Amino acid sequence: MMKRNIIVSFFILAGILGTKPVFAQDKGDEDKTMANQVKNRDKIAIDDAVNGWWKASMKTHEARIAWWRDARFGMFIHWGIYSLPGGEWKGKKVEGYAEHLMRKEKIPRAEYLELAHRFNPVMFDADTWVKTAKKAGMRYLIITAKHHDGFAMYNSQVTDYNIVKQTAWKHDPMADLSAACKKYGLKFGFYYSHAFDWEHPDAPGNDWDYKNPGGDLNLFGGRDWYDLHPELLPKAVKYVNEKAIPQIRELLTMYHPDILWFDTPQKLPLSENIRILKAIRETDPNVVVNGRLARGANNLNLGDYKNTADRPAEFFPVEGDWEAIPTTNESYGYSKYDKSHKPVSFFIQLLAKSASRGGNLLMNIGPMGNGEFAPEDEGILKGISGWMDKNASSIYQTNKTPLPIQNWGVSTRKGNLLYLHVFNWPQNGNLVVAGLKSNITKAYFLADATKKALSVKRIDPLDVNIAIPSQSTDAADAVIVLETNGDIATDATRLLASTITNRLLAFDAALTGKGFGFGDGKTNKYYVDGWSKKDQLMKWGFRLMEPARYRIVLKYVADNVDAGTFELKTDNTVKSGEAMPTAKEEVKTIDLGEITLQPGTHTMQLLPIEITRANLMKVLEVQLIPVN
Repeated sequence: MMKRNIIVSFFILAGILGTKPVFAQDKGDEDKTMANQVKNRDKIAIDDAVNGWWKASMKTHEARIAWWRDARFGMFIHWGIYSLPGGEWKGKKVEGYAEHLMRKEKIPRAEYLELAHRFNPVMFDADTWVKTAKKAGMRYLIITAKHHDGFAMYNSQVTDYNIVKQTAWKHDPMADLSAACKKYGLKFGFYYSHAFDWEHPDAPGNDWDYKNPGGDLNLFGGRDWYDLHPELLPKAVKYVNEKAIPQIRELLTMYHPDILWFDTPQKLPLSENIRILKAIRETDPNVVVNGRLARGANNLNLGDYKNTADRPAEFFPVEGDWEAIPTTNESYGYSKYDKSHKPVSFFIQLLAKSASRGGNLLMNIGPMGNGEFAPEDEGILKGISGWMDKNASSIYQTNKTPLPIQNWGVSTRKGNLLYLHVFNWPQNGNLVVAGLKSNITKAYFLADATKKALSVKRIDPLDVNIAIPSQSTDAADAVIVLETNGDIATDATRLLASTITNRLLAFDAALTGKGFGFGDGKTNKYYVDGWSKKDQLMKWGFRLMEPARYRIVLKYVADNVDAGTFELKTDNTVKSGEAMPTAKEEVKTIDLGEITLQPGTHTMQLLPIEITRANLMKVLEVQLIPVN
């Protein structure tokens, strides 16, 4: 890991440090890349890091991140004075992330402070929070010590803009949570907004009180203000010196957290982010630091692991250690109006999917202003708890699966054990495990305390059949354990199903040509984009055991910048189609007819014919639907 990161960093230094166009802030509450472009100013900081202190810090990387790798599942908590109004301001519903209330309503610092004076979460109980997280199977807990509003949710001595000195409660919940996590055996950490602070007069973000850069008005050139107006940088440096670094050091020395979690690094130049990371390593060399503090173009990442996009439904390919952050509805902070909570099964399956790909899931809860979890969140956690009580060993301390994609679900691995997470239950009583060359010594349901053996029969050198009941033992995710006799040997080619729909996701395609990018994985955004050249193509490999006929459906996201014609070629069969532009972004499907496939291995390629706008289309998936 250390060697790979160092090589990536030196690759950055060898790159062209040129200029680029002016970019505005991303619309909405997120930034797509959450990363910096590397400039000449940053080169000194990178050189200092990869040749000195950061290189030395990576010698203990494996030791400090070991607990995080084993944990696989954590609780993320966004809680602040914004939780009191809960997505409402002056009787009006506020759209989007509730924790962004101050920015969205352009609330002056003085008026926002009046909200703090009313904050009195008398129902807060740290033991209840932590016990709830532990019961749901979560092994670590991260909470907002300071979000973008700049308000410290702990007894900071750096500024009196904090929960002890400004609220009616006058209490430090971080001290309680730190103690409770130690008491119940959870790792504990803080989210700290280092680059975005709407309270401090010198920090990026507040353009309504202070006319500072980094806000919605795109003052001083927008997103990359520090490149276009370097004369403004000393103000931000002053904020980092006066507030960000001192408060981070406070958190490290007062509470001794196991992990620190950062966000929105693009609000500051990379050199400042690296300087903050250096201060952290000087203060506590053993604390884990996430991947959204010091990262830049071309995969530069000086954190301990990588962070993917927010609120995912699917995961794009990531190598190494990574973490995703879903939330129960569509807001991270509590919103009384947001009732878009996903079902329990969504989170159980998302957890299995992330573990199967070698990642962690940090699931967010937004407690209410009175200090309690919202009833909807409690219900979701209770449902996850019921599943984890029986199936936790299929998640903890597991590794990325060696098996190819399976149509019935996903799998995880622990030593010589394979855990099959069956989402789509075969109705014919036969579960085919494709691509498994190793012999199975025993198969049984993980939830079965007696470990009653299931019948196993090898179909061919690559595939095994397990006889299962006609009805699933768990509608969300029934887990079957396979015990093998040693090293697990597999074949990487996917086996198509002949009885259920096969989803060939764009995220799972082999991409040829430069320029492709990934959507963030949210619902209807699990696409591949950046298809602007004719030498780019997507392809999927798969095999069949018997002849089958399928209807082919292409699913893509249409908008006003993508359009063109394409071919879907499978062996010698070619299907043609056209991606049409739309005024508003929407999901489209194209029925490409039927195809008969014979037993054996096949390759399906999606190729551009004409690209009539900036890009061809944003591909979500190709579906092969069995035709009876």
